[in-house]
Amino acid sequence: MTNNWVRAAALCVLLAVAVIAFWAWRIGGGSQGERDAAPLAQTQQPGSPSAAAPAANTLELSESQLQFVKVAPIEERDFPVEKEAVGSIDFDEDLVVQVFTPYQGKIIALFAEVGDDVKKGQTLFTIDSPDLLQAESTLIAAAGVLDLTTRNLARLRGLYATRAVSEHDVEQAASDQQTAEGNLRAARDAVRIFGKTDADIDNIIAKRIADPTLVVPSPITGRIVARNAAPGLLVQPGSAPAPYTVANIDTMWLLANVAETDSPAFQVGQPERVRIDAFPGRIFEARVTTVGATVDPSSRRVLVRSEIKDPQHELRSGMFASFMIDVGAPMRSPAIPLDGVVREGDGTQTIWVTTDRRHFTRRTVKIGEQSDGYRQILESVQPGELVATEGAIFLDNMASITEPQ
Repeated sequence: MTNNWVRAAALCVLLAVAVIAFWAWRIGGGSQGERDAAPLAQTQQPGSPSAAAPAANTLELSESQLQFVKVAPIEERDFPVEKEAVGSIDFDEDLVVQVFTPYQGKIIALFAEVGDDVKKGQTLFTIDSPDLLQAESTLIAAAGVLDLTTRNLARLRGLYATRAVSEHDVEQAASDQQTAEGNLRAARDAVRIFGKTDADIDNIIAKRIADPTLVVPSPITGRIVARNAAPGLLVQPGSAPAPYTVANIDTMWLLANVAETDSPAFQVGQPERVRIDAFPGRIFEARVTTVGATVDPSSRRVLVRSEIKDPQHELRSGMFASFMIDVGAPMRSPAIPLDGVVREGDGTQTIWVTTDRRHFTRRTVKIGEQSDGYRQILESVQPGELVATEGAIFLDNMASITEPQ
């Protein structure tokens, strides 16, 4: 019994020693294996620092890649100090005339359409005017009375020579004749008010025919911009809407509402360079004529009105336009062509600088104004430094491809 117990105890001790030795071997051997394998795995791990491409902010281009990049030294250029605003073209209201009939009547005929160019004195429409008819009738009657009194005076003077009539009768006839002359002059003036010429008046007297057709001409040379007339329409003096509206379009207005903070920069008389969307690439010359005296309480903007000369009559009311004015002396600064500046995803602006025309380094810069295809660089560059003036986007794409993951 005792021997069996001893053998069992010895067997348990041997088994425990074997288990402890096995785990000691596993723990020691596995850790060492992992330590030995780690450097190998690290050297073979894709994307690890030791296996990565060159840093993304520095590139070295091959001969074939250099053909996509143009390098030039940074130069200094003058950049205007200016303010820009947007607005729209409108008619010069000082040169817009609403054409009303001077007397009541019905429209007989129309002689102009919207968009037609008309000359001063050109007939726009005619009306059947009872006032003109009355004035012409009075004219004919006055002419008849004058003719009668003139013949009567001549007859009485002949009789007076033979003492067939008294001197009083001759004097009375002379007075009547003078009164008739005055009445005829007044009648002619009354008809002349309707736009009739002396030749027209003489013709009315000669033919003894009253023509009620009143001709309404254009008071200025310009373009028909509105028509609210139709044959048979009864029109009255000053009754809106006017049958026609004529605008002189040799000069147009540019109306803009500028920010309250920018308004002190605008002064009457300042020259402007205007760009019209309808005429890309062209510059129109203008001049500030009015700066508003009040600020709009809702938009906090100030009206600025300018005049644009348009002798070719190309501009149309409502056209969208932008304009710039110089508010200071030009600023001389380092400049780079627009293709040499890249806007990054975070909003920063970068350029690619080189010293040997093969290795390029990305540099963040602060940009300013744009003028004539160049961008003003305010910080981080010096005149004479070599930069990529073309192909900056190509370099940026190359950097993104080789950027560490």
